[in-house]
Amino acid sequence: MSGLYSTDAKSFDQTLDLQKIKPYGDTMNDGKVQLSFTLPVPCTDEAIEAAKELMRKMGFDNPQVVFLKELTDGFTFLNCYGSCTHAVDYSAIHVPKVESTTWSMQETDAFIKQEIGRPIVVIGASTGTDAHTVGIDAIMNMKGYAGHYGLERYEMFEALNMGSQVSNEDFIRKAIELKADVLLVSQTVTQKDVHVKNMVELVELLEAESLRNKLLLICGGPRISHELAKELGYDAGFGMNSYADDVASFIAQEMKRRKDGKW
Repeated sequence: MSGLYSTDAKSFDQTLDLQKIKPYGDTMNDGKVQLSFTLPVPCTDEAIEAAKELMRKMGFDNPQVVFLKELTDGFTFLNCYGSCTHAVDYSAIHVPKVESTTWSMQETDAFIKQEIGRPIVVIGASTGTDAHTVGIDAIMNMKGYAGHYGLERYEMFEALNMGSQVSNEDFIRKAIELKADVLLVSQTVTQKDVHVKNMVELVELLEAESLRNKLLLICGGPRISHELAKELGYDAGFGMNSYADDVASFIAQEMKRRKDGKW
């Protein structure tokens, strides 16, 4: 079997051009894509043809509908496949990232003890009307998420999780009361860019209180990027696949940079 597998593997097209990247399905450069969507039409052959035509207009060759189901009267859900005709220059892509090294909890605690000399006060919340707490809980709560302990478990963090639907005004009042070093903002709801409006409002309120430059301001969520965070006036943004280790390490290293006047 191993000999047969080796022969078959060699027959695949292994050509890889980083300046012309396409999706990978079964072989290199085949451009295979799976796409699902709902059309506001009855579940008929005409729905299938409409889906194929849409995919052709989106730049897919050989569109195929492999599954369809009526959701309710006049609405059809479809799973489709096609080959993407477009390519991107991967070598020209640059994504701004948080500049820090991720450490273990023990390494971060030891660094703060030695370089900062006191516990760092961190307050976190899902602000505005956002009722989702999974993200802020994963970063703040002692149990953390997926084996990554939250800031409450760190020896050198004094962490307060205010939960969800916390107004920006209450958030700032608590920061002043506890003399916070860091504010962590979690935003999950993004419809009509409500997260952007809410995040901008927080920055403006902090500036009005002359507090913005006295705090580390960090945001996170599934639609948050470091680039967006910087554009909105935050010090860092953490998106998908970020854990408490990443946030804690950045806070420790950035606090040291500020202590040394390197920011």
